[in-house]
Amino acid sequence: MSIEVLPEWMANLQDEVIAFIKKFVLASGSLKDVAKIYDVTYPTVRLRLDKLIQKIKLQEDAANEPYIQLIKRLTIDDKITFETAKILINEYKKVKKEDFYD
Repeated sequence: MSIEVLPEWMANLQDEVIAFIKKFVLASGSLKDVAKIYDVTYPTVRLRLDKLIQKIKLQEDAANEPYIQLIKRLTIDDKITFETAKILINEYKKVKKEDFYD
């Protein structure tokens, strides 16, 4: 059976992320085994998996506004801190709420 349509969330992943997913599956989902493969600590693998999960959720959540998606992407890619992202998103939501009531 061949895959004719690749899900969008997979199509946008980098090759190294696809390789990580493959190793994760081949390790039967054992983060401990994946950590050994990459010669890193368990928390490092857990963080990488959490970031991957967030990227997938972000792509699947079409209801998010483009600005908020951008902020989340920048956070996931370590371009801005989580705290900075929270501030930007909260301020954006305040402005949107004010515009709604004007």
